Amino acid sequence: MKAARGKGAARKDTKEALKPAEDRKVGKRKAAVKAEKSSKRATTKDKKAKKDPNKPKRPPSAFFVFLEEFRKVFKKENPNVKAVSAVGKAGGEKWKSLSEAEKAPYEAKAAKKKAEYEKIMNAYNKKQESTADDGDEESDRSKSEVNDQDDEESAEEEEDEEEDDDDED
Repeated sequence: MKAARGKGAARKDTKEALKPAEDRKVGKRKAAVKAEKSSKRATTKDKKAKKDPNKPKRPPSAFFVFLEEFRKVFKKENPNVKAVSAVGKAGGEKWKSLSEAEKAPYEAKAAKKKAEYEKIMNAYNKKQESTADDGDEESDRSKSEVNDQDDEESAEEEEDEEEDDDDED
């Protein structure tokens, strides 16, 4: 009896033929690709600067100030709606429908919060600069001391070389 070959077997052979020889031997092409991607992700995480927990939070925009009040009203009107996305969508539609005069109080509150944030940030930045300056002075001193030692050593080496040259003559 002749062995019947189905369509699936023929496809498998053509796929094998299309793969590079190295992949046919290994047989785990996808796993190798995933390993490469994960190593790239790890390096990007390392490059990212760590967030300072003491840094002040940014102030909310006028829309978010509006949304704080709108959430309370929306929850009272729709107590059974639990989805955050539903509240956000309804708030966005309401915000778009408001006129400039209706948005003005929220924009004023946002501007006031932004002014407070800028004052706090200025104080925070001054504090950061003062701590950075203290560290820089110490590191500058240590660098200059190291440079002085290097200069002395290189000067001694040059003198030794000159003496060696004199001895050879």
